[in-house]
Amino acid sequence: MTNPPYEIPAEMRDFAERSVEQARKAFEGFMGAAQKAARTVDTTTQAVQAQAKDMGVKAVSYAEQNVNAAFEHAQKLTRAKDIQEVLALQAEFVKEQMANIQAQAKEFGTLMQNAANSSGKK
Repeated sequence: MTNPPYEIPAEMRDFAERSVEQARKAFEGFMGAAQKAARTVDTTTQAVQAQAKDMGVKAVSYAEQNVNAAFEHAQKLTRAKDIQEVLALQAEFVKEQMANIQAQAKEFGTLMQNAANSSGKK
């Protein structure tokens, strides 16, 4: 005899979804402020300023992408019907995030290398 899979109560999923949405709204407010701050980065030379600004904007963009992916994942989890679905969603999320982080690290490394090369030419 097999036990029926544990089902997550609808009220619990609703509560979790509302919590995720509230956290998303708070994060969006934070990201707006962070983006504004990244756009106003000030350094001593125009070249360094532009490069620092680009890296700051890119870093904020990466953070925003990663946190939005986490919020989307959390919302998917709140709709999961059973533990098997939760585990499948988690495996998919981890795989996607690892690929995203590798691509982001490569792109950021290229930006840093370009900044170092151009500042060495001055």
